[in-house]
Amino acid sequence: MKKKKKKKKKFNKYMIISCCSVLAVIGIWYFCINILHLKQETVFPGPFTVAKTFVQKMTSKVPDGATLPTHLLESLKVVLLGYSLGVLFGVPAGILMAWSKWVDRFMRPLFDLIRPVPGLAWIPMFILLFGIGIMPKAAVIFLSTSVACIVNSYTGIRQTKQEHLWVGDVFGFSNRQKLFRIAIPTALPMIFTGLRVAMGAAWMASVAAELLASSAGLGYMIQQGRYASKASLVFVGMIMIGLVGLIFDAILHWLEIKVAKGMNAE
Repeated sequence: MKKKKKKKKKFNKYMIISCCSVLAVIGIWYFCINILHLKQETVFPGPFTVAKTFVQKMTSKVPDGATLPTHLLESLKVVLLGYSLGVLFGVPAGILMAWSKWVDRFMRPLFDLIRPVPGLAWIPMFILLFGIGIMPKAAVIFLSTSVACIVNSYTGIRQTKQEHLWVGDVFGFSNRQKLFRIAIPTALPMIFTGLRVAMGAAWMASVAAELLASSAGLGYMIQQGRYASKASLVFVGMIMIGLVGLIFDAILHWLEIKVAKGMNAE
């Protein structure tokens, strides 16, 4: 009971500090724009103007032809598809590259060639291959997500201490048992860090793709807000991406704790 109370107090303190930081930023924002008038609201809107636009955009289709929930669902559909495929490929690929010298030698030249190329550079080629639709955007997100997952999974497995593997040898573990019972549990924090970094990369790639070739989505809404000189709409899109990213990050953090507890219980 005492431990639970302490954890609850720590959580409450953390939430209060977090809320205070957000409120402080909003307060400074309001003070600079609405009181000092450092910028006109047509160029840099205040927090109340953005909040008003946010509420209006929930039902209004002006100026981009869709409501905020419609744009959000369109972006989520693309992001989750590309992210899921990227994770399903990237995490196993990173683990295998770090664990097997033969896989590493086979995949590394291709990976080192692809890794420096930004996701945006692939968009024209994917549009030519798949046309304008969900596939080229999902493909760009897949590449961006895969790179982050591979790098972090690879690093996590490489950080496994040789002494721990020697202990596995003492207990007669096979190579597969050492991988699943020693290396992967040790690498778990790095793997989940990769998943969280990949989620940010997925949203970056999605917005970039929607800015160039899309008819819906949060990136498209931001672009249309810029064309219509509605800075508040641009802010709404940015804030929405931040909120959704925060929710996904919290889910991944919760999953990391649950998986770690499950492995420790075993």
